[in-house]
Amino acid sequence: MSDDERDGQSLAGGGLVRTFTETRSALARYLSLRGATADEADDILQEVHLKLLAERIGPVAEPRAYLYRMTNNHFLGWRRSAGRRVRREEDWVDAHSGEEREIDEQPSVEAHLIAREQLALLQRVLDGLPDRTRTIFRRFRIDGEPQRRIAADIGISISAVEKHLARAYEAIAAAKFRLDGDGGDPRHLRIERGRHDI
Repeated sequence: MSDDERDGQSLAGGGLVRTFTETRSALARYLSLRGATADEADDILQEVHLKLLAERIGPVAEPRAYLYRMTNNHFLGWRRSAGRRVRREEDWVDAHSGEEREIDEQPSVEAHLIAREQLALLQRVLDGLPDRTRTIFRRFRIDGEPQRRIAADIGISISAVEKHLARAYEAIAAAKFRLDGDGGDPRHLRIERGRHDI
């Protein structure tokens, strides 16, 4: 048997359990940094240990990385279960108390600041558009005028109005793309059509 085969066997089953035992305190610290309480960390690590004992896990090339990933997966599952449990308890209380909980419908200070920032960004984008494009966008999107009427007033075709709107949407999408750091392509936009028939 080669050294590689011996190493692979030592990392399977008992070897992985031994590595878990050696790194248990480091895994507990890891869970603590993730936000788990000491009791939660103990319970999660007990689950991981039982799974290692119960399942025949094949040779693992990087046992410590494997154990951290396994511990993290159990932690995430634990948090999801806890969230579902809290929601079930809240639903039960709502159903049996006869009283509705008060819900604050006011947006948070953070949401208000984000909305203001986005509005300022939109205004800067609109201010940077050519006059005709800006006018068409405002009349269509803000004033709600049909494309047919805008085209007739300005003396251009409906398709030209749609091109101006597409240019405005592209500029807004590109600005939002920069703000959000979104991975999508800002050029793939759905142009609103159909309102010129009104």
